[in-house]
Amino acid sequence: MAENVYQSRFGAPREPNTRVNPGRGLVSVVNFVTVSDTRAVLFLLVCGFLMFLPGFFNIPPIDRDEARFAQATKQMVETGDFIDIRFQDEVRYKKPVGIYWLQAAAVETASSLGVPRAQVRIWLYRVPSLFGAIGAVLLTYWTALAFVTRRGAVLASLLLCSSVLLGVEARLAKTDAVLLLTVVAAMGALARVYLSWQRGEDPDRPPWAWPAIFWTAIAGGVLLKGPLILMFVVLTVGTLAIMDRSANWLWRLRPLWGLLWLLVLVLPWFVAIFWRAGDAFFADSVGGDMLSKLANAQESHGAPPLTYFVLFWVTFWPGAPLAGMAAPAIWRGRREPGVQFLLAWLIPSWIVFELVITKLPHYVLPLYPAIAILIAGALERRILSRSWVIRGAAWWFAVPAITSVIAVVAAINFTHQPVFLAWPFVAVSLIFGLFAWWLYDDYRAERSLLNAVASSLFLGMAVYGVIVPALTPLFPSVEVARALRNVVCVGPKAAAAGYHEPSLVFMTGTSTLLTDGSRAADFLLQGSCRFALVESRSERAFAQRAEAIGLRYNVATRIDGYNYSQGKQVSIAVFRSEGTQ
Repeated sequence: MAENVYQSRFGAPREPNTRVNPGRGLVSVVNFVTVSDTRAVLFLLVCGFLMFLPGFFNIPPIDRDEARFAQATKQMVETGDFIDIRFQDEVRYKKPVGIYWLQAAAVETASSLGVPRAQVRIWLYRVPSLFGAIGAVLLTYWTALAFVTRRGAVLASLLLCSSVLLGVEARLAKTDAVLLLTVVAAMGALARVYLSWQRGEDPDRPPWAWPAIFWTAIAGGVLLKGPLILMFVVLTVGTLAIMDRSANWLWRLRPLWGLLWLLVLVLPWFVAIFWRAGDAFFADSVGGDMLSKLANAQESHGAPPLTYFVLFWVTFWPGAPLAGMAAPAIWRGRREPGVQFLLAWLIPSWIVFELVITKLPHYVLPLYPAIAILIAGALERRILSRSWVIRGAAWWFAVPAITSVIAVVAAINFTHQPVFLAWPFVAVSLIFGLFAWWLYDDYRAERSLLNAVASSLFLGMAVYGVIVPALTPLFPSVEVARALRNVVCVGPKAAAAGYHEPSLVFMTGTSTLLTDGSRAADFLLQGSCRFALVESRSERAFAQRAEAIGLRYNVATRIDGYNYSQGKQVSIAVFRSEGTQ
């Protein structure tokens, strides 16, 4: 264990303050679970499920990325084609196949177990993200053990587990939570190899386990999101090589065997997709998706440098205040091998993301475990900056307070009621956040952190478990699909005009035609069990075409909602044909 990595620079720990505070019981739990690795892992598993399950099953499909991933997977299951990636008739070659295979496995398993309508249950497509997030928490514990004690590793894992950003990604059927798992596995193995070299351990008989984990994780990351995982590794290794003026330790990774194993794992699908689509996949994923983000604001997601730094104080809450308090001591210890490795993992990649034009909050998620471990090391030595005591600790109370205000406004605006069931959870979250702030000082930072983690838990229960699912006007696709399920004809078909969100295709069926008002009228004329889903802005064109072709129709129902992807109100009429005049 590299427990002493921090000691020479950070100094001896101070005596803890023994005054009573509400975190004492939580500290007792940590004392109990850190007796053994088995207890620690079981504790983190429970924490992961408690943090990530609220809302997991009952939040509807989220536009647009989640619904696109889920629909592409759904089509794989429907067609039995697990090589090509498509959204309806269009190819979807932005990312490799890894996440689609994992989602398809979850759906197929559920179907074999008799889960009704498994292919349209969005939570099944989220299962890989859930287990990816929990796996990343456990691997953060394993990685942290190379730098800090078992207690510090548990605290680092709790920091990641309770973070806002991971909580969001664990509930979305997309790549990022699973990618985080592969990155942490690769960096944990890389850290062990590097630190063994720093300690001068025998290079002639390195263990096979670390290289095996490293290269397998790299292969998984490549199948999930292409070469992005290589950026984290290459920048880390390059920075360490410059700092140490040597990279001889890389031979301990058995690179020749590792590269061969990497090719064995990733080449079959890349060869298969090249055989199927030629160079279209590589042109779209590397040229059209990855490289275009470097110079252009893709899909209106452009932002200036330092955007991630600003977002960090929310997305890494409740750990963010401690990051500010620990930063001075971490920088003083930057030449220590453990700190140097973690900073090499963090800083170069963070700079790259700040410079890239296209910015989305989840891009920096693979760097959060390094921050969590750095904070845990500073917590163990009790050397946090006291200048941050008032300004930093207040953020533990401010976030749940601000969130509760936003939730009240959103609930009243969209549902015209305050969603009373959420407020007990919000109140408990505010209490724990207040204790974390009010009782914080340098001696009891760990107890305040545990209070803040509890605050995050109850805030997640309120927001994800109660408030978001109650905001039904935000999810008109669900209401449209429910209306179509209630019709009394066999095999209804639909055409949508004006409202083309991916969630609508996922909920109403792959065959749903996305068109305009005029063509929706033509579609409706072609059969009796057909429906036109016409948004109000397209109704005039629909009515004019219906009159021209003599189409008689009625309004089965009308669904009013809010399209958050476009930031505007929508009103969708479900028209059904009555024949021709």
